Amino acid sequence: MSRSKKSFPWGLALSLLLLLASALNPLPVRAQAVVKFASLEVDLWPEYDRQAVLVIYRITLSPDVGLPVDLTVRIPAAVGEPSAVAVKEADGGIYDQTYTREVNGEWSQISFTATMPEIQIEYYDPQLVKQGTQRRFAYHWPGDYAIENLIIQVQQPLGVEEMNITPALGAQSTDENGLTYYTTQAGALAAGNTFDVTLEYQKTGDGLTSESLQVKPSAPVSNITSSQRNTLLVLPYFLAGLGVALIVGGGLWYWRSGVARSAPAPRRRRKSAPGRETASQTPEEYIYCRHCGKRALPNDRFCRACGTRLRV
Repeated sequence: MSRSKKSFPWGLALSLLLLLASALNPLPVRAQAVVKFASLEVDLWPEYDRQAVLVIYRITLSPDVGLPVDLTVRIPAAVGEPSAVAVKEADGGIYDQTYTREVNGEWSQISFTATMPEIQIEYYDPQLVKQGTQRRFAYHWPGDYAIENLIIQVQQPLGVEEMNITPALGAQSTDENGLTYYTTQAGALAAGNTFDVTLEYQKTGDGLTSESLQVKPSAPVSNITSSQRNTLLVLPYFLAGLGVALIVGGGLWYWRSGVARSAPAPRRRRKSAPGRETASQTPEEYIYCRHCGKRALPNDRFCRACGTRLRV
């Protein structure tokens, strides 16, 4: 009887090799959910501090989005570089974020990695059309991401009595600086759906809104400088140490002389505390937000209250 030959199970062997390779070298695959904005506030401030329209994006990512996440937001190519791409950190400060810019036709793609859910992007759009006293500006959201709540806010320039906004926004309101705002919540917007806003108004001259603002401190300002503050903190310890030294010195003197003198020791003139000669910092040296008036902390580049970039 002839014994039949069995073929080697190459398929089974290949499957076992692939399984072994995947176990030894697992591939770092990270599944990323579809990026969605929980809210997007678009602020349009025409002729605020430049002869252009300041556009501010205040983005809050959906809680379903895992961090960090790569984002790409389009802005008009005519803008050039954005004036700010920043992320709000856990301490409440807004810090600049590294980004790349790639021009594709009439759009610039601003790409960056968001490490926190709150993001702010600012740019100046020069496409403000001026014809005599007539002004016109058209804003276009290209629909890069799905938005659960789209908010549009328009700041009316100082010296303008009325603005025509299409589509019509909500009722106007006035802030503490006397600036008029038009705000509306446009609601949800699916990815790929666009949104347009057109502004029309009449204005005489080229004066800017920021030039007429009288920014005042939001709270009383102390004139104590940082060096004086440090001196006040150290002064109690210095006096305590001086008292101990006087007691020890007096005891040694009494022990050596053996006789207590009744005459009081001559008074010594106390030296002034270090740092008293330092000139006080005047309120004008502090930095305040040009929009809401809040005083900034040292090294801040954005206002912690409203997010406006500070003039350092």
